[in-house]
Amino acid sequence: MARLLTPADYGLVGMLTVFLAVANCLIDGGFGNALVRKQDRSQLDCSTVFYFNLGMSIVLYIVLYVSAPYIADFYDEPQLIAIARVIGVTLIINAFGAIQGVLKSAELDFKIIAKVSIVNAVFTGCVGIYLAWQGYGVWSLVYSTLVGAFSSAILSWIVFRWRPSFLFSLCSFKEFFGYGFKLAISGLLDTMYKNIYQLVIGKVYSATDLGYYTRAYNFSTFPSSNITSVISRVTFPLLCKIKNDDIRLEMVYRKILRLSAYIVFPLMVGLAIVAHPMIVVLIGEQWSFSATLLSIICLYMMWYPVHAINLSLLQAKGRSDLFLRLEIIKKINSIIMLCVTVPIGIIAMCWGGIYTSIVALIINTYYTGKLINVGFFKQIWDLTPTLVYCGIMAVVVLAVISLVPTNAMKLLVGIPTGALVYVGISKVTKSPELSELMLLIKRRNG
Repeated sequence: MARLLTPADYGLVGMLTVFLAVANCLIDGGFGNALVRKQDRSQLDCSTVFYFNLGMSIVLYIVLYVSAPYIADFYDEPQLIAIARVIGVTLIINAFGAIQGVLKSAELDFKIIAKVSIVNAVFTGCVGIYLAWQGYGVWSLVYSTLVGAFSSAILSWIVFRWRPSFLFSLCSFKEFFGYGFKLAISGLLDTMYKNIYQLVIGKVYSATDLGYYTRAYNFSTFPSSNITSVISRVTFPLLCKIKNDDIRLEMVYRKILRLSAYIVFPLMVGLAIVAHPMIVVLIGEQWSFSATLLSIICLYMMWYPVHAINLSLLQAKGRSDLFLRLEIIKKINSIIMLCVTVPIGIIAMCWGGIYTSIVALIINTYYTGKLINVGFFKQIWDLTPTLVYCGIMAVVVLAVISLVPTNAMKLLVGIPTGALVYVGISKVTKSPELSELMLLIKRRNG
């Protein structure tokens, strides 16, 4: 699709990202995690959350519909009125299938979730490519998003089989609200910050510049956020089950942390190294500026799973108050850095993201250390072997691809070289994470 569309097309949709993300955060309201955390959840509980999500989605779509002209005026892009009103329908559609996925996550049934996600992604991608090829421009992104939301909801109802009852409990609502509203506020702060770059770039710069940033950010989130999302869905319900056994909790927590970093770190470092040849080969030379941004973004997105696992522990322990406090402190620091870097340029804004990620890591691990005695230095010590492996891999791959003339050859040579070096070092040093990963793969295939 990126070969058929322009950066400006992606930029227009990117301008709405923050509004849709905030709406989705409010629709969930922290109730999803509250439902997972409750071990004795009932049909009444699930139905209550379902109707809350659905009601909120309708209210927020109406707000978005009415606000569309103001959003268009803010960006000085008249097209956004129609785009916002159409793409906003996904808020309501997504609410129909949200609880089914939450319940499967609580049951740790991730195989079926993955199958549904893959089928939906392939179908949505095919629709988007066809529409782009037919010359729909930015609307190919809008319609494919709409189709993707609809097909995901249909698949959820067919495959997951949970159905809401015509029941709503005020007691259940109050119980979930008491735990979830702090998580909702925390999630809202985090969502606004994650998407504030799109808001600022779209306002201060241009739709084309935002298109470059959006493409780079999306490439970085493919290995980082998607893998972390899978890990978090496993981690949170698992930690909830052992939340009262601190000794076992520490052991499991550290194992998850090391294994997550072992998988994600080399992917992100490798992506940073081959960003330019990959972007040029996959989506064309016109996107080369995205490669520059991608190389920087990868260096702070690699820490995303570490942040997520630290925060999962706070949620599992029921410390939504600490969760909220952390988010407020981190976001104040991040906004200050954003204000400093915006006048300098988009590249400086991305470098500022590395600083804020490091500060966030220090803040997150402070409270983890208080709860289960696994603070910043202990976590860094656990991650040091993986960081060393990644450093050696990076040096070798950079040296090898510097000898290769074409971008396609850099990819063909660089990727397998990085994989061989990383796995080779892991075997030589007898990395326990490699052994654990191989064991998980064998169990999966068995």
